[in-house]
Amino acid sequence: MDLDQLLRHYFGTTDPDQMTAAEQDAARERMGIDFGVERDPSRRFALWTLMDAFGFAPPPAEAFEKDPALRAAADRYLDAAYRVERDGTAD
Repeated sequence: MDLDQLLRHYFGTTDPDQMTAAEQDAARERMGIDFGVERDPSRRFALWTLMDAFGFAPPPAEAFEKDPALRAAADRYLDAAYRVERDGTAD
């Protein structure tokens, strides 16, 4: 999935900071609904990472409770994101 395409699809722009709070809330709601009904694992994971980037993704154990491989991938993603945030490296 292409990030710009996802942003345009849910936010109508590639710069969500230009939107009102109400527009951002509506986009987040649409994204959450799509995440809940998406059955393709790779699309589900992509939506989850985008939701995480905007600060509203459910925890991996909840988001991927029926898919241990995706749950583990989400945990690794969060670990790497934390390391980058903490010290600037994903290693």
